[in-house]
Amino acid sequence: MPNSAPIPPQPPQPPRIPSTMTAVHLMGHGGVDKLVYRNDVVTPTPGPDEVLIKVMAAGVNNTDINTRTAWYSKAVVEQTNAGGTEGFEHANDADGSWSGSALNFPLIQGADCCGYIVAVGTLIPAERLGERVLVRNMLRSYVDYRPYECWTFGSECNGSFAQYTVAPARETYAVDCDWSDAQLASIPCAYSTAEGLLHRAHVQQGDRVLITGASGGVGSAAIQLAKRRGARVIAVAAAAKANDVLALGADQVIARGESLAQTLGQGSVDVVIDLVAGAAWPELLDILVRGGRYATAGAIGGPMVELDVRSLYLKDLTLFGCTFQEDIVFENLVGYIEAGEIRPVVAKTFALKDIVAAQETFLAKQFTGKLVLIPPHQVDVEQPL
Repeated sequence: MPNSAPIPPQPPQPPRIPSTMTAVHLMGHGGVDKLVYRNDVVTPTPGPDEVLIKVMAAGVNNTDINTRTAWYSKAVVEQTNAGGTEGFEHANDADGSWSGSALNFPLIQGADCCGYIVAVGTLIPAERLGERVLVRNMLRSYVDYRPYECWTFGSECNGSFAQYTVAPARETYAVDCDWSDAQLASIPCAYSTAEGLLHRAHVQQGDRVLITGASGGVGSAAIQLAKRRGARVIAVAAAAKANDVLALGADQVIARGESLAQTLGQGSVDVVIDLVAGAAWPELLDILVRGGRYATAGAIGGPMVELDVRSLYLKDLTLFGCTFQEDIVFENLVGYIEAGEIRPVVAKTFALKDIVAAQETFLAKQFTGKLVLIPPHQVDVEQPL
């Protein structure tokens, strides 16, 4: 029988690089009206230690919306969806980015990038031309690899919501696999966040791990990555998504809104991977064993929580806030992809020009996995996978 294995995408022929390109400019903090689709943006030129990438696909993430709305501002206390479409009137632009610093506009967002290297800086060997690559979303090159410092691709520098982008060559990884461009683009932000959480919380064989927001991009990644480490996974997700979450590998699903303490019992899990926070947060400490570990990289349910400090110290708990990622995190992800140890979960793709529709779909939370944008040189229509 003929071999039916998928044929890996082939790199395009060396292109003529245009002087201008299509991109989405974020013009400032606020609603979706701040996203402007343009076809006259100057194509970037790589610096000496950078590469120019023809973007084939770019994932949509919470951080894109949180940055647009300035949800990171300390003046905002609501859940992320509350201002997802219109923004937050009381947000402070001066601390509206994840880093707490003001951003420079216009900005090309996009933390997830899959594409091909089409030009290299003067310090980079020409042999890298044609590589299909992923860009590490938490960049360390620009801060001289100082501990706990990084730039987010698409925040402190322009990202992937464009036909072309530049990135540090050292943090642009060639990936050898038969996945589609959209599938690869679903990985960088969500999976590195999830792997970073598990890495910092030292998740290992036999751990009982509870994951909140389990049907989202980071949550669905965390399920796969925790199972890869040999953990038992208890997922919290909307009841309608229970089958999707079980299919990802979760051992048990608890419907969002149910009492975790009543369902699982006190001291029933070793690790909590939390992406939600919000009003139900105190129960997450209640269900941890003595000496348990809690790790968070999100607060979509609201950033303000009530902490009984006695739960923290009397149970000898460890709390991890996880943004910075050690180099090994992204390097591991590339290895997992090439070894076939994880799989992408892409719910739908959109043309880049339909970014507003993509973000509105994201905010509706009626899907499992990731949404991905496709620049116009590949496809210019909405395309379900």
